[in-house]
Amino acid sequence: MDGQLDRRAELSEFLRTRRARLKPEDVGLESFGRQRRVPGLRREELAQLAGVSVAYYTRLEQGNGQNVSAEVLDSIARALRLTDAEQAHLTHLAKPKQQRRRASSGARTQQRPVRVALLQLLESIDTVPAYVTGRRSDILAWNRMAAALFGDWGKLPAAERNWARLVFLNPDYRELFIDWDQKAYDMVSFLRMDAGRRPDDPRLSALVGELSVKSDEFRRLWATHDVKEKSHGVKRMRHPLVGDLTLSFETFRLIDDDEQAFVTYHAEPGSPSADALRLLASWGTDAATTSLRT
Repeated sequence: MDGQLDRRAELSEFLRTRRARLKPEDVGLESFGRQRRVPGLRREELAQLAGVSVAYYTRLEQGNGQNVSAEVLDSIARALRLTDAEQAHLTHLAKPKQQRRRASSGARTQQRPVRVALLQLLESIDTVPAYVTGRRSDILAWNRMAAALFGDWGKLPAAERNWARLVFLNPDYRELFIDWDQKAYDMVSFLRMDAGRRPDDPRLSALVGELSVKSDEFRRLWATHDVKEKSHGVKRMRHPLVGDLTLSFETFRLIDDDEQAFVTYHAEPGSPSADALRLLASWGTDAATTSLRT
């Protein structure tokens, strides 16, 4: 996969896969005909729900979205029962001119540096694992507790400090995340969302190509075209030094730089996981250097 992702192909496949997951009875329609050759709604059924002509919708599903209006996109999103993240992804794919204007300051591939004040904040948080991520799921900065929990990323080459690479290509992370399948699904969904925003990023295209070649799981999940925004949730982990942990994570998108996010993990007060985090904090750099074989 070279250069950039094909936005028209991405739009076409996204609409096709969203349509395929719906059945006529799901949306109150009677089935057209007795036999259905493909799963999901037919194009004419989707067009009927969205209030557009079949020819118009067909052009859109073939990747021709340059002149589609926001109102039509909203109607199609409602007909497809898209989530907020999916609707945003559809808009990113169908409005390439707007996206290019927004990126006119330079379709740069380099990450912005993490602000000094943010680095100082990371250092000051000594009981909570925290890190900053950027485009393509790159890991840009982290504190001592993040290293103790996830492994010493400082020992990795900069190009390998990437969540997608770690999850799919590093076997230690398969052992670390108890619900690895869910972690992998989330990772691909975040990356797919990023690809919709910036399909002209050659490094992102190269990352997707590399993971598609090296990981069957990634290739299968990438083909689903599912998207998801980073937000909050719970992760269960099995740490080689302190055992099982159940941690809540929060993702804070920076207002002045939406390419970067500040992520924290914390345990419920008084829980065994909180005790385990305190134990990791007391071990400090020793835990960071021995926790994972990165």
